[in-house]
Amino acid sequence: MDKVVVGSRDSELALLQAGQVISRLKEVAPHKEFILKKIKTKGDKILDVSLVKLGDKGLFVKEIEIALLEGEIDLAVHSMKDVPTTILPGLHLAAVTEREDPRDVVVGDPCKKLADLPPGARVGAGSLRRIAQLLHFRPDLHFEPVRGNIDTRLRKFKEVNLSALILAYAGMKRLGWLEYVTEIIPVEVCLPAVGQGALGIETRKGDKETTELVLPLNHHPTHQAVVAERSFLRRLEGGCQVPIGALAEVEGDELLLQGVIASLDGSTILRGEVRGMVDYAREIGVNLAERLLSTGAADILKQVRREFKADAGEQ
Repeated sequence: MDKVVVGSRDSELALLQAGQVISRLKEVAPHKEFILKKIKTKGDKILDVSLVKLGDKGLFVKEIEIALLEGEIDLAVHSMKDVPTTILPGLHLAAVTEREDPRDVVVGDPCKKLADLPPGARVGAGSLRRIAQLLHFRPDLHFEPVRGNIDTRLRKFKEVNLSALILAYAGMKRLGWLEYVTEIIPVEVCLPAVGQGALGIETRKGDKETTELVLPLNHHPTHQAVVAERSFLRRLEGGCQVPIGALAEVEGDELLLQGVIASLDGSTILRGEVRGMVDYAREIGVNLAERLLSTGAADILKQVRREFKADAGEQ
């Protein structure tokens, strides 16, 4: 196989990330030709409906995974936060690249941090996870849903005159837009989305050649951290419809996983952490989820889903 077709979402950030992966693959296999194929996903096409209402089963990866299964592409590059915890049969996560800073950031007045925003300030945010945690920190703020690519969100931020906008550090750095960042939000205030800051490379299970090709790009500590976070999320049966955040950090042979689940209005929030050996990342994720479930997370999940059903009934 002299030509390798790489599938990616058709957005500026996604194409940049896929290009970075291709550059590294060229170093590994200079004799091969890499072709980038842009693929529109459902999440990219529908921008006037919130992710919560659309559901969260592969909104930004399904079409790419189908192309991979059908042989239209040889591998796919995803932002790990977009990848459902259950991958389609016949595919697997062959590699996870070294993670960028996973934290969220504030874009806004350079003289103000979240704590300095005036009471009732209007803040743009695209996920329930961010909104719930930040409401817990600042219940007086007014959050407005802002969707789309980062450049689209920045444009909307200016057009509707918001006081601040919440985005991911990783995307801002990769696009070279860190000058817009006014604050990196501490994880004590807002834990990131599962997999945030990491890139995943997906291949077909039976394609041994391509899988071996991408293995040198795998960063073991990041891979194990992502495994722990995804295991935590899977056990809680969460997604974009539930305010859940997690962050695993590897120090030597140990892995520390922090997790949070919150009510939609941020009034109730449960946080916890579990430390263990890095080779038991999956078990650490389940362990933390079980701990939170036993201390009230199950009630939060029931309430969140009850509220969603009520909203659906009104429409």
